[in-house]
Amino acid sequence: MKLNSPPIPTQSSGGKYTFPTVKEPASGSKGVVTSNHVLASHAGVELLLAGGNAVDAAIGTMFALSVVEPMMTTVFGAGFTNIHMADGTDIVIDNYAEVPKAATPDLFEPIPDHLDHGVVDDLNLTGHLAVGVGGTCLGWATAIEKYGNLELYDVVAPAVRLATKGFPVSPYLKQSIINAESGLRRFTDSQKVFLPGDHVPEVGHRIIRSDYANTLERIGSEGPGYLYGGPLGKAIADDMRAHGGLITEEEISDYKIYERPPVIARIGAGYEILAPPPPSSGGAHIVQMMNILESYDLAGTGFGSTEGVHLLSEALKIAFADRTQYMADPLTTDIPIDWLISKEYGQDRANDIDLNRAQQYSYGERPAPEHNETTTCCAMDSDGNVVASTNTLHGAFGSKVTVPGTGTLLNNTMQLMDPRPGRTNSIAPGKRILSSMSPVIVLKDGETNFALGSVGGLRIFSSVHQAITNVIVHGMTLQQAVESPRIFDQGHGLEIEASFPDVQNLLSELSNLGHEASAPFKIGGGMNGIYRDLETGLMSGVACWRADGAPVAVGGGEALVEPTETLGVRD
Repeated sequence: MKLNSPPIPTQSSGGKYTFPTVKEPASGSKGVVTSNHVLASHAGVELLLAGGNAVDAAIGTMFALSVVEPMMTTVFGAGFTNIHMADGTDIVIDNYAEVPKAATPDLFEPIPDHLDHGVVDDLNLTGHLAVGVGGTCLGWATAIEKYGNLELYDVVAPAVRLATKGFPVSPYLKQSIINAESGLRRFTDSQKVFLPGDHVPEVGHRIIRSDYANTLERIGSEGPGYLYGGPLGKAIADDMRAHGGLITEEEISDYKIYERPPVIARIGAGYEILAPPPPSSGGAHIVQMMNILESYDLAGTGFGSTEGVHLLSEALKIAFADRTQYMADPLTTDIPIDWLISKEYGQDRANDIDLNRAQQYSYGERPAPEHNETTTCCAMDSDGNVVASTNTLHGAFGSKVTVPGTGTLLNNTMQLMDPRPGRTNSIAPGKRILSSMSPVIVLKDGETNFALGSVGGLRIFSSVHQAITNVIVHGMTLQQAVESPRIFDQGHGLEIEASFPDVQNLLSELSNLGHEASAPFKIGGGMNGIYRDLETGLMSGVACWRADGAPVAVGGGEALVEPTETLGVRD
């Protein structure tokens, strides 16, 4: 069914819902790549066909996304790559951004009672003070070096081609440029690329990023050292120094990625989740909410029911209360991760929920010690390797700064830090910045079943949690799961997407429970993923209606070779 608006689930006479979708999956037996732009997904599949594995495909897709989704990621951004290899290796590459070493807790003047780290003059949103030390280039290159089959130069090549020859503006990109226009106009190299002729480009206009093509080609040929200790790092530091920024050439050179074990937890009947650990809060809170909601019959309440939405809302508020108290850089903060994701703690918090009344929650009291704009992709190959990677500039076009002559946009991840001193996530020199990213891999009885990731800042882990629940609890296909209506509640009001069935009645019933509920058009951003049929091995890539996402799949196979001997009949 082809739809031109978000799908609204419809209820049959038996009480079950059917879930029409806007987009369709793409299936193949040889490999699948899905991302938030079809040209980037195509780049990843190109690398699979060239002999690359899922790691090569995912990282090549990310490099391409830094070209065709310029508002979402860059080589000086932040993110996590979740890798599950066929040999059993499980690793999360943490290339998230860091606070500049010259930053102080009182760097910004907070706006009182602002819910989203607002500061005077938006200095943590736009301009050079908003930039954290970015790690995507080093993270991506490390993934290729340690887990890929191809050389970095070959992996970068499709992105170089896209930047050199250009790509057409989509309606989604045009709207993103409109939203960021005032900030882009402040920086000459951003304006000349994204506001050609001093105007917002029309849909179909071809954007060419020649400077960025040169940067990517140099990264491909010289490796990440071109940025970390090389000419690109110097150009960034020089631009910082010229405009009151804090980042130095030395700290760019000193930046390190971390390879961390994933958060691993059993959920449901035979399922196991592999998710990023802190400094991403996403994995822990997805597992925490799963544990809380295991005490309730979500399948019995049904998708979109008042009780089901109420329970999701309450679990989200509990998770956010704990996030505020406990989550930060694991190198500077003692995070009680094992306790937060334990079944026992999940049961304790489930007991706090009142089915008849919405509440506000404090963080849990940890036991005494014994002596989240972003883009995402998934890739899966026929050998059993799977990757889910999420990376970001943070806000759309990040700080809006393009480093002159390089085509490189800079992130604004400093907006993720609490501008109020004395908090768990307050600004501190060199501190790893807290994220909500949730590129997740789910196993079933030990075998890879599906992988998915989403964009949307603080709304990421709640969106991913709901998609996982849609598959393993409500029995949806992955395509239905990523497109179905979402909710969000951070404790400041419940949002439910307007495409929920009978949304006005649902709002009224939730209000009767004490929720301050509203129904926006969408919550969060584009989600994509890959599902693997455990019986046939067939892989299906999916992407949702909230972004330009598209899967690309490879089927077919090699030709049969004519035998060297001809069979005949003997006398």
